[in-house]
Amino acid sequence: MTLELHGIGVSRGIAIGKVHILSRDQPEVNEYFLPLNLIENEVQRYQAALSTAKAQLQSIQEQIPDNIPTDIASFINTHLLMLEDKALAIVPIDLIQNRHCNAEWALKLQRDALASVFDEMDDPYLRTRKNDVDHVVNRILRILTNQESPRHEVSGGRLKGYILLADDLTPADIVLMQQQQISGFVTEHGGANSHTSILARSLGIPAIVGLRGARRYVQDDELLIIDGEQGILLAGVDAFLIEKFREKRLAQQRRLAALTALRSQPAITLEGQPITLEANIELPEDLPLVADSGAEGIGLYRTEFLYMNRTTPPDEEEQLSAYTRVVEALGGAPVTIRTVDLGADKTVDGGRLNTPVATNPALGLRAIRLCLREPGLFRPQLRAILRTSAQAPVRLLLPMICTLQELTQVMMLLEDCKRELKRQGLKYDPALPVGAMIEVPATAICADIFARHLDFLSIGTNDLIQYTLAIDRIDDEVNYLYDPLHPAVLQLIHHTIVAGEKTGTAISMCGEMAGDPRYTRLLLALGLRDFSMHPASLLEVKRVITESNQQKLTEVSQQFLECYDLSEMQALLDQINEDLPN
Repeated sequence: MTLELHGIGVSRGIAIGKVHILSRDQPEVNEYFLPLNLIENEVQRYQAALSTAKAQLQSIQEQIPDNIPTDIASFINTHLLMLEDKALAIVPIDLIQNRHCNAEWALKLQRDALASVFDEMDDPYLRTRKNDVDHVVNRILRILTNQESPRHEVSGGRLKGYILLADDLTPADIVLMQQQQISGFVTEHGGANSHTSILARSLGIPAIVGLRGARRYVQDDELLIIDGEQGILLAGVDAFLIEKFREKRLAQQRRLAALTALRSQPAITLEGQPITLEANIELPEDLPLVADSGAEGIGLYRTEFLYMNRTTPPDEEEQLSAYTRVVEALGGAPVTIRTVDLGADKTVDGGRLNTPVATNPALGLRAIRLCLREPGLFRPQLRAILRTSAQAPVRLLLPMICTLQELTQVMMLLEDCKRELKRQGLKYDPALPVGAMIEVPATAICADIFARHLDFLSIGTNDLIQYTLAIDRIDDEVNYLYDPLHPAVLQLIHHTIVAGEKTGTAISMCGEMAGDPRYTRLLLALGLRDFSMHPASLLEVKRVITESNQQKLTEVSQQFLECYDLSEMQALLDQINEDLPN
């Protein structure tokens, strides 16, 4: 009997092979107090464990083959840097010295403290950075408790062709397993934006994450099929099913090959309407994906990663260096840099360490609200973005703008920064384009007003949908209500696009809806001409565009706007997509 389990598909492709179950549960931590005379020895034991963890990661880093993109090494670098960060290098030692607790307990206390901060974050990307903390902490704990390295951290290639099933995997695991030529992997934990998932996509390894309890239903060496696009794991498969998925894999490979051929072609509809396709990036490590996608530029560069895992914000020079790296990689293509969108947490917004956590961070002091409250945090970023604009076509994007007063304050700060730079003889683009995210319903309703004061608007559908429908999209109890097809959402999107047409203001979309090919034709029908998305989605969206007739779609747009029944809306969507291959 075939068993079908569902997780989060994070790296497309079908893998068929025997499963190797990696049993590596959380290291068990004994908690005890130490007499005063053993404190110094315990500190030294912890520091030795840090050194060993560093040596392990450096050894893995040295094993990365030359033919792998160099940026992949940065995932290991991230973990190496965490070993040197105060949060893991100093705070646990303080706990040992001040509370007299053993090293494992001190590290566990610090891990729990960091985890609670990440759990409170609204941004899903930032929230998944908790995985990196877990990965590094568990590595140190295994050293402290004298646990052996996982079996896959042994060379020999014995995992070739296997599908790995584990509770979780680190970027270092993925690098080592890729060398052993595994065919895919499944984890019970993790998210689509974790470094492990990003790495799987970069390396083209079919992968599913977040498949809770999978190890309870699967036997070691059992033949499995995983579909990394649909997030499906099949066990107990017969010859018929295996053949069916082999055919599906072949069709998928042909489809991907055909998509690759689109990379250098423009995104033009059947009747010749050009559409702009740009990429969203979270990290500089995403840049190779941008190059592979053939994106015309970066429509959304999130800058939050610069503020992570630290108690003080990055200074102007550090930010300038990071932005310069991105614009240089783009080689003159436009880059839209979004100012930092931090939530109401305590560790990534230096200077607010004693501020209470908001009851609902999504509706609290976040994004532009926080930046305007903390000019010491905001000004260095504005200056760094301005200085970057002297090197390449850069646009400044403001998140969570809600009122014209906020916009006025930002523009005053920006002009003040320009005057400073001019006095200091530092170059910048005096006509730096400034835009705002449309992610608050009030801003969408007043889009024509904001359009008259800005150079461009970018629709952030993720937050716009959750705020319009008054649901937290990460709350399992209500996220079934999260629906891009809701009539209110479509009305706000259409209203924003029309406002742009009336005022001659560029309108783009950078939310997840822009990268979902199911909605491409709907958005074309509503008049959208500028899409920005995860680079992995770009070629698929381009394919839909090249197979669409803009004029015919415009003719059905009114049907969508006049439809208030979700099931009828879905039927309309299926109808306009019916000639597209699955």
